[in-house]
Amino acid sequence: MQKSLFRWIAVLSGCAGLLAGVATAAESTYPDRPITLLIPYPPGGSADMLGRPLSAALQERLGQPVVLEYKPGAGGSIATAQLARAKPDGHTVLMVLAAHAINPSLYKSLPYDTRKDFAPVSLAATLPMLVAAPLSTPANNIPELIAYARKNPGKLTFASAGPGNTSHLSAEMFKKATGIDMLHVPYKGSGPAVVALLAGEVSLMFDSISTSLPQVQAGKLKALAVTGDTRSPLLPDVPTVQESGVPGFVVNGWYGILAPAGTPPAIVDKLSQAIAESLREPALQQQLIGYGYAPVGSTPEAFGQLIDSELRRWSQAVQDSGASVQ
Repeated sequence: MQKSLFRWIAVLSGCAGLLAGVATAAESTYPDRPITLLIPYPPGGSADMLGRPLSAALQERLGQPVVLEYKPGAGGSIATAQLARAKPDGHTVLMVLAAHAINPSLYKSLPYDTRKDFAPVSLAATLPMLVAAPLSTPANNIPELIAYARKNPGKLTFASAGPGNTSHLSAEMFKKATGIDMLHVPYKGSGPAVVALLAGEVSLMFDSISTSLPQVQAGKLKALAVTGDTRSPLLPDVPTVQESGVPGFVVNGWYGILAPAGTPPAIVDKLSQAIAESLREPALQQQLIGYGYAPVGSTPEAFGQLIDSELRRWSQAVQDSGASVQ
């Protein structure tokens, strides 16, 4: 009886060793086929502007094609749900934005667990927002905007790309920080919102710097401030909101890469290192900085910590705004 038990233990140990060997072999040859990078928004947006050059750099570094697959809808949750169902082998990954940390508070239910179903890989880049306004808006900077709002309560309007979007919640956070009143005017996406801004239908918008900057440079919009912790090198004469008399107000958009939960740590680390090394390439850095991004390339642990802190921060913003999506 005892000998039989020992034989079974030996067999099980052998099987475990064999499986470990297979896993180690798979990790050492990763990637052995094309990698799919899911993009949760349509082509042409800020995620695409980062995803395209980053995927090309990763392809050179990893020796396999990195194919962008666009899965827009539901604030990014459609693509995120697809990643949660993907095989955890590092060949399907997802670019997430700040909306990833907003959605758990915005939607009544999601088909995944924001933290348990994913393995953070790397924070790729951050991107400040730009407080942009039509030329007709009676304020040229943040102090003038605040003063006008206090003298004319309810007259200022702000556009957003939709309820619960970062463009909406950033403005709601600004309202809370300054004690002013502004009316929210939501649009179906950043494109229509910027069109409304250009037409003077709204007073201002907290928009991604990558999409509003060309309009500012063309003289069609004016830049009141940027929301990062430092000035943008693309607009060195435009102050931050903090500098403009709103202490502690910093809102950055961010872009990171997730893999499915259960992806072997060795594969996560290899991909994370490839992203960091790609983002340190001078040519790619220069290209992304020219779009307004600040390239990062973090460790998986640091990205996980950022997600946790952003979940707390945006939960409060959603609660304060009263935004919700069925």
